Amino acid sequence: MKLRHVGITVTNIEESINFYKSIFGFAVVKDMNEAGEHIDKFSGLKGIDVRTVKMTEEYGGLIELLHYRSHPKTKDENLSHDITQIGCSHFALTVEGLLELYEHMKEQGVTVLCEPQRSPDGQVLLTFCKDPDGTLIELVEELT
Repeated sequence: MKLRHVGITVTNIEESINFYKSIFGFAVVKDMNEAGEHIDKFSGLKGIDVRTVKMTEEYGGLIELLHYRSHPKTKDENLSHDITQIGCSHFALTVEGLLELYEHMKEQGVTVLCEPQRSPDGQVLLTFCKDPDGTLIELVEELT
């Protein structure tokens, strides 16, 4: 078994595509509109109309951005996106050059929770940032 992808529901699909491209280097590999009985069945909702954008990075990691046109939510209706929320609280990316990435994110106005910190065991440097909808992303640079 292996992890297939991480799904991220977004309020503004173009803003999110740009964020994951420009900050982390993800590339769009599939962009599609989904609607109909099949998606209604597995979602448990009626009348689903969703734009699904699959994006990958150079090592094959896959994220799936989902914009539900038929069942839109606003950022205010969403959870607070803090680390204690029930369900998936965050996802993590292994990166190289975290200090440089941190500076780039600050220049781009990305919300970063703290300067990169060394883990207590000294094995990694890490920080958290938020995507345009507030989804928490852990950024980890392996030091060993």
